[in-house]
Amino acid sequence: MGIRMSQMFPESKVWRGRKMAAWRDALIVASLVIAAAVVCVKLDVSEALVGWTKLYERQQLDELPPVLLVLATSLVWYSGRRYREARRQVVLRRATENQLAAALAENQRLAQQYVELQEYERKALARDLHDELGQYLNVMKLDAVSIRDARVGEEALVGTASRALIDNVDRVYAVVSNLIRQLRPVGLDELGIAAAVEYCANDWRARLPGVTIDLSIIGDFRELVEIKRLALFRLVQESLTNIARHAEATRVTIRIERAGNGEHAGNEVVVVIADNGKGMDLEAPRAGLGLVGMRERVAALGGRLKLTSRPGGGLEITASIPLAAPHAGERQT
Repeated sequence: MGIRMSQMFPESKVWRGRKMAAWRDALIVASLVIAAAVVCVKLDVSEALVGWTKLYERQQLDELPPVLLVLATSLVWYSGRRYREARRQVVLRRATENQLAAALAENQRLAQQYVELQEYERKALARDLHDELGQYLNVMKLDAVSIRDARVGEEALVGTASRALIDNVDRVYAVVSNLIRQLRPVGLDELGIAAAVEYCANDWRARLPGVTIDLSIIGDFRELVEIKRLALFRLVQESLTNIARHAEATRVTIRIERAGNGEHAGNEVVVVIADNGKGMDLEAPRAGLGLVGMRERVAALGGRLKLTSRPGGGLEITASIPLAAPHAGERQT
């Protein structure tokens, strides 16, 4: 974003040139008026004009000067009005340029945060693969080598190594299944968003036995396109992850429903996730990217994300996502 606004909007120079030209033209007109006044005074043009028009009294030429005066006055009024209009347009254009500059800066900030979030997710996946799969695969290799190098009469060693190998295969399968759940929600494609969110809530209930998780899903979400179903699931998943890591809560309430007002009733999905944890200062800078990822995911779908919290007062996340017709690139399933 190293492009200067003056480079993006060369018309600004044009406006400045037009303004200078207007002042130059006004100076020329003023000079001509002063010169004409001096000439008229020196030559008594009005008296001569009266003498000339007496010969043509029938054509009422002596009434021509007032008409020309009205015309000149009208032209001056018209020119002043056009000048004020042009000036107002310049002010509006500058305001638009400032707004666009702010939008470009915001887009740059969001793009940087998106890259950071992407790298964070990749780093987390790489860490899980290294810490979990790498460890178990190494142990499985050692067990396989023990079985291969076993001698006659070491059946007990072979049996022990075989059982350990089977146990480690089960652990690897569990790790892979967990990674698959992180990459793609279980049951989202086959059973829909309600079943996927219910599965996610049950999984966190097992992980957090001291936390009560209340889930309510109201409405029919079968027409919701895939990208929006996935966004809703990730919103719930990331919220529960943040609660487990930071909130120290004992109760979590999750509500998903179709809402809207008037003619648009039922035309948006509203997700509310609230906990009774320690809350947070919304004005304080945050190092984590979880909330940033939520906000970006919702905003990309034309939705709104609102956070309500205070230290010691829990946190409430409210997201509204429109149920409009899918844009290009969204796949209806």
